[in-house]
Amino acid sequence: MTTAEDNYAGVWGNRVGFGQRPALLLIDFMQGYTTEGAPLYAPGVVEAVAHSVELLAVARAKGIPVIHTNIRYHPGHFADGGMWVKKAPVMKDMVEGNPLAAFCPEVLPLPSEVVLTKQYASAFFGTSLAPMLQALGIDTLIMAGCSTSGCVRATAVDAVQHGLRGIVVRECVGDRHQAPHEANLFDIDNKYGDVVTRAEAIEYLHR
Repeated sequence: MTTAEDNYAGVWGNRVGFGQRPALLLIDFMQGYTTEGAPLYAPGVVEAVAHSVELLAVARAKGIPVIHTNIRYHPGHFADGGMWVKKAPVMKDMVEGNPLAAFCPEVLPLPSEVVLTKQYASAFFGTSLAPMLQALGIDTLIMAGCSTSGCVRATAVDAVQHGLRGIVVRECVGDRHQAPHEANLFDIDNKYGDVVTRAEAIEYLHR
């Protein structure tokens, strides 16, 4: 049987590589994904948060722009969630004041760091992320966060569509199940950006 790697070889899988001006984007590291028993709980995200601590510390030490995203809805009618909240009503936990919507303390944003609030999957959709990165001269977007098959993938797709080098750090993204996690990392790496190890990302930031 032909493997996926064999099938894609010579067609997909080119590398975009690192550029000259990086930013680090932490996507939706909220406690709903790391609180055992919560509807959104994803063991892979618990691991991703732990692995992201050092990556975040290096980016801060090197003065790399750090951007965080979270999700917030109007708690009364959820109209700002549109069809996504109808498709995934579990997202109704993402309202101000719900502890599950709070940032994970290990990767809590600093007061000096930008927090973009979104209502849909991609960090670019309905936010000022693209013009902000353009104004900063950013050409490389390093991504950590959750979930791999949802908001990370959507953001990686939009990153290449905005002319950015999208870099997803393998250990620093997570999902609720390993199968969609690996499948989406495969797709991102072959079609939209580069999936790299945390060690590779940190070595690049040190350069």
